Amino acid sequence: MPNSGSSPQSIGSGGHSVDGPAIDVRDAIENAPVGRYHLFLASLIALIVLFEGYGNFNAAYVIPYVMGPWHLLHGQAGLLVSSGMIGFAFGSLAQGKFSDRFGRRIMILCALWVATVFSFATATATSFLTFCIWRFCTGIGLGVLLPLGITYMNEYSPKRLKHTFSTWGWGLGFSAGGVAASAVGVFLTPSFGWQSLYYVASLSVVLAVVCHVALPESLQFRAMRGDTEGIAAVLGRLDPANAERYRAPGVRFTFPERNDRPASISLLLSPRYRRTSLAVWAAAFFILFAVYGLTGWVPTAMMQRGETFSASFAFGAMILGMNFFGTLGCGFCADRWTNGRTALMLWWIGGALAIGVLAVANGHWLNLFSMACAGFFVLGGQGTLNNLTASWYETEVRGTAVGMMLGIGRFGGVLGPFLLGLVQQAWPGSLGLFVSISVAVLVGAACIAFAGSRPETISIQ
Repeated sequence: MPNSGSSPQSIGSGGHSVDGPAIDVRDAIENAPVGRYHLFLASLIALIVLFEGYGNFNAAYVIPYVMGPWHLLHGQAGLLVSSGMIGFAFGSLAQGKFSDRFGRRIMILCALWVATVFSFATATATSFLTFCIWRFCTGIGLGVLLPLGITYMNEYSPKRLKHTFSTWGWGLGFSAGGVAASAVGVFLTPSFGWQSLYYVASLSVVLAVVCHVALPESLQFRAMRGDTEGIAAVLGRLDPANAERYRAPGVRFTFPERNDRPASISLLLSPRYRRTSLAVWAAAFFILFAVYGLTGWVPTAMMQRGETFSASFAFGAMILGMNFFGTLGCGFCADRWTNGRTALMLWWIGGALAIGVLAVANGHWLNLFSMACAGFFVLGGQGTLNNLTASWYETEVRGTAVGMMLGIGRFGGVLGPFLLGLVQQAWPGSLGLFVSISVAVLVGAACIAFAGSRPETISIQ
């Protein structure tokens, strides 16, 4: 029974209106101590998002193998990465409307199956065109997983650890996926070809089966929609000390947010959210332009700077590994500072400086240090932007908000590898590459200065 917007949802465990003890579902989740079931859900989301992280970055390790045989220019090689990003962008944009209407769980399951089928198909590609087509289709599935992983973790996170706990779920998985892509690129592709990257990706079939059995729906989404059947059981697993209270006869579950406004772009641009929406969209566009431009070209750029094949591929793994620690550090600050914008701005300014150094100097240890800082600050800041975006919107529109932010951002990711490939055609070497990336990060930092914070929840009286 959907909430009409005039009174809190009050439904008993059997789905009938009752008079009894009232439990605010959101308050119960946010005040539950972190326990084993929290860790189980975080681990499951980490594995789900691992495949998106893996899919985001594995195309960078295809470029060195196919540029010659497929007779590609630098701009075309950039499209090998960008084709997947176009699919990711469409997947991110589309999932919000569906996940805010039908639920988080069903969209995750559908996306895993789409990604599995088309990852396997990508391994069969025999030309530039077929590779790009299958990568686009794979991206549509994978593009759903990150925004939904962020949304899902936010809706199960304790309030005092909102960003830190969420990062241990989707953030750890995303970084591990990127590192796994680099490891497969370094250790398997020399012996088994670039196709091995996509045979490994299709192992997501196992996870899809597990999620059918073990992944519950978001409790906040269910409570918002008036579907409280089974909420007591899941709350009891989240907070065993209060399990009997949740299962008490006549208990009523309430949810303090309204759900009478359909999730839409027009709602995101309403006076309540407009300033925040425009700021996070612009910031995500420029930061993901930088992130995918950097990760897409770093193996090739480092080989041009004199690094070995293995070391050049390892730089990509290091960037993505530092991403997780950067997101944890920035999230830790965001959890404790009044406004998370300040942490984001400081992180991205630090990242722009680290990348800018590479434009004017070269050396193995300098390359190593600067790339580590780039992963920690630039990608770490993007991870915190994901968490903050989820926390700045209410449940009825959260999936759409995160999807729009990442979808628009991924169009920046589409342009990054392609335009930076053209930059290298016009200005051979890495000077233009690193200057362009550094400037994009600074613009992203400036954009986020205009973001607001989570609006005060409208109490439904």
